Amino acid sequence: MTQKIVRLRIELEAIEPCIFRIIDVPISTNLRSLHELIQTVMPWEDYHLYEFTVGDRSYGEPDPEDAVWGRKVYQAKSLRLGMLIDRGVDEFLYTYDFGDDWRHRVLIASVVDAEPDVDYPVFVGGERRAPPEDVGGPSGFMDFVEAISKRSHPQYKDMVRWYGGPFHPTDFGAAEIKSRVRELALRRKVSYDAFQRSRGMRDN
Repeated sequence: MTQKIVRLRIELEAIEPCIFRIIDVPISTNLRSLHELIQTVMPWEDYHLYEFTVGDRSYGEPDPEDAVWGRKVYQAKSLRLGMLIDRGVDEFLYTYDFGDDWRHRVLIASVVDAEPDVDYPVFVGGERRAPPEDVGGPSGFMDFVEAISKRSHPQYKDMVRWYGGPFHPTDFGAAEIKSRVRELALRRKVSYDAFQRSRGMRDN
């Protein structure tokens, strides 16, 4: 049976011009694995908590304190993209860092057959560099870009020092992201092959 591949478009909300990434992932991908992939393609540094919102349900890493606040958070690894597609879901929300509140709109663009001899996931493309960690959310990021883009700005030197160098909004490092996704795909392939071999040994 031919594996199905889902094309996702991930857009960072509340920022103009739009920052987005496009990726192709197996339909069997669960939300925890998708979290790891989004961290890779933006890229973020996975310092903070995350959560997916699908309809009225939240998926992430459940914490006992969630019940104290009357919240129910389901395991992200329990929900796969194929299950969402079967339900007719065509978009959902991914939130990273509840302080800065980075909200990503995840759109299911298409479902196609996998290409032979391609290791998925695959980075397809995107536009514009993602915000630095802990910059202060969308409004903080807009202030940061304004300050670091103008040498005459009173906060220019402070922002360059804080960031560690110049910031180029349109150069998001596509080649580096593609390489990182390729490495991630290889690691997952090795893990899957090892799992299949161990299962075969048990069956024998």
